[in-house]
Amino acid sequence: MAVHGHVTCVDAGQACQISASSSFNCIPPPSTSVRSQVAILAHFVFYPCFTQLGRLCLTICVTIIIVPLLSSQYMSEGAWEKLAQVTVKGAEHDSRERLPHPQCLEGTRVVLLNHIYGVLDDKLKNRLIWLHGTAGVGKSAVAFTVAERMRCLKVTEETKVETRLAGTFFFSRKHTNRRTTGHLFATLAYQLASNFPSVKTHVNKTILENPALLHPDGSLRNQMEALFARPLRQLKSRLRDCPPLAFVIDALDECTESLDQSAPEFLGQSTVEPFDENKSEIEHAELISLLAQALRDPDLPVTHILVTSRSEAHIHEAMQHEDVRPLVCEIPVKISGQGVAATISLDGADVDEDIYLFLQHSFRKLRSRSPTFPQPTKVQLERLANRAGRRFIVASTMMKFIDDKYNDPYDRLELMLELASDLLPGTEVYRLYDRILSTCADPTQAYLYLSVVAALADPLPMSQISKLLGPGQGRDVERVLVQLRSIIEVPTNNSLSVNIYHSSPPSSEIYHITALPTRTFLSPLDGAGDSRKHSPPRRALRIE
Repeated sequence: MAVHGHVTCVDAGQACQISASSSFNCIPPPSTSVRSQVAILAHFVFYPCFTQLGRLCLTICVTIIIVPLLSSQYMSEGAWEKLAQVTVKGAEHDSRERLPHPQCLEGTRVVLLNHIYGVLDDKLKNRLIWLHGTAGVGKSAVAFTVAERMRCLKVTEETKVETRLAGTFFFSRKHTNRRTTGHLFATLAYQLASNFPSVKTHVNKTILENPALLHPDGSLRNQMEALFARPLRQLKSRLRDCPPLAFVIDALDECTESLDQSAPEFLGQSTVEPFDENKSEIEHAELISLLAQALRDPDLPVTHILVTSRSEAHIHEAMQHEDVRPLVCEIPVKISGQGVAATISLDGADVDEDIYLFLQHSFRKLRSRSPTFPQPTKVQLERLANRAGRRFIVASTMMKFIDDKYNDPYDRLELMLELASDLLPGTEVYRLYDRILSTCADPTQAYLYLSVVAALADPLPMSQISKLLGPGQGRDVERVLVQLRSIIEVPTNNSLSVNIYHSSPPSSEIYHITALPTRTFLSPLDGAGDSRKHSPPRRALRIE
């Protein structure tokens, strides 16, 4: 209801003149917050220039028409806030929780990346791209690099917001919310609606109709349909002539059953049974099946999903299911050109040169900070690259050991060349860890602390690890862990969590319990007066 021009309103014998220059609109714009809209309407209901009849009419208008609209908007905002609360921010590819983000060095992985980009540009049919390989070959770096490229590509030239990256979820066994599918589709829905604002209203309506969709223990099938497939269907008509959308799901194999938080207060046994792996395998197979089900939907815009994982037998079996196999683009993949057959993979022959380039680049960065550091010879670089055996995690660990910013890098280079001299090419990173542990002042104690960091259900700050270990063993935590900077991330701020760089356990795990007392202590994230119990670590790295 707008009032324009020169109007005389009589109220209680008083005249109020409203000129054209001070015209007003009593209906707030939709972009105004609910609280502000209510305040504006209340202002006009009691505006002194209205007659009693005018106030009555406006009050009826507000009650019958505007309040329900505002109520609907308020409920919609509430649904969005609930979705934002359950969204796993740390699972997004560029989250701060994942710093430093692993990514492919420019000029490396060229053939592999170009192959993936080619599939992602395919407008003919939806694809489930499965990139798999052994631990430490750089799956997450490729996933991040692909996600960044898709984020930089707009859906159309006109748009300023909408990109081809529809959503990402990077699983991690180190973080509770990132090792389960409980909030996977809620997180993807939040990212999709943030990227395509036109979908937001539909997502909010869906949550208002069924709030239970946001519960992590709800039906994964229902979550996929309501929070993934339906929102995508809303985009089909307007994306008809646009390049395909892309989702990236990294480290599917790290989606595992949560650790049992109800462990006994004190455990002195030497062994404990591993938690149920079968449940995790079922969860992997169900997720793969549901993703394929969504991609088979003819009402979706052309959409591709990149999934990375270890080369696990049960994941391979799920990908080969008759309903899934037609959609799968598997990497490694054999290709042929000009009569020559080749294989595109994460650990192909071209990776030797990529690792050499990575080491060369890393030493150049080191020398830019330490001008007196002599550049390694070609022979030394080739020896390190050869010992890395096409595993980027091994090459990365070597560089972290050499360039730890606390010791002389040349001495560390000489030591690393000596440590790696008896490593077989392609060795497990844990064998390199074993060599690095041998350089510590007390290797046994260092192994204990490394095992604790790797086995915790969720990462903890240094101070809390010390309290967990008790006044005896916990006294030397900081002194010992700083000797392992090439293996674990040790923050300078003791309130920040300590993380192991590569925590994926080897194929054959050893489960054991170190007899440590359970301690109750305050967490800086919990607030004063709220205590949290941590049981002793239930799993340790196997280091041979």
